[in-house]
Amino acid sequence: MARIKSALEIALERTESVKSDKASINLFEAKQKGKKLANKFLDDAEDSELNNNIKKLPKDEQASFKQGIFDVFISALTLPDSEDDLARVERANNGLKEIINNNKFSNLAKQLSQVLRQFMDESAQYQEAIKRQYAPKLKQKEEEISRRIGRPVSLDPFQDPEFVAFYNQNMSAIKTNYSAVIDQVREAAMEFFPA
Repeated sequence: MARIKSALEIALERTESVKSDKASINLFEAKQKGKKLANKFLDDAEDSELNNNIKKLPKDEQASFKQGIFDVFISALTLPDSEDDLARVERANNGLKEIINNNKFSNLAKQLSQVLRQFMDESAQYQEAIKRQYAPKLKQKEEEISRRIGRPVSLDPFQDPEFVAFYNQNMSAIKTNYSAVIDQVREAAMEFFPA
């Protein structure tokens, strides 16, 4: 009668030939450390020196470490929604300039900073224009609701689904234009990053 094997014994037999590759584990860990450092840099750009930390690592881990940093920074390049977001995106942009270390990319990154500031200004103006344009309709809704319930009502435009749809439709046009610039900088970063 044949002996019945446990699931653990079967799993051990199947993975017997698999050996852990210490080098690839070290590279993975270096990449994770790079991501951690990049996130720290995004939270406080003056708190870390990227290139000094890269030079401290063994030569064979530096590329993975840099790749981890690059991955975090490239994913942080997005259109900002607030001043805090803008500061974070600019820190990512500066971090990319530091690890790529290419004059052409540096010039492009400087232009991106200007474009992001322009986006924030234009976005704020556009939001006010949308609110002004929608104000008569909102006032009409407030009066209608006030008449129904018998007391004055003040509505926040962002609580009105119709306004939100109108707002999103109009803001998407401006975001589409500026997203194209972000995409160009990302492509250039990938081109200039020494992988």
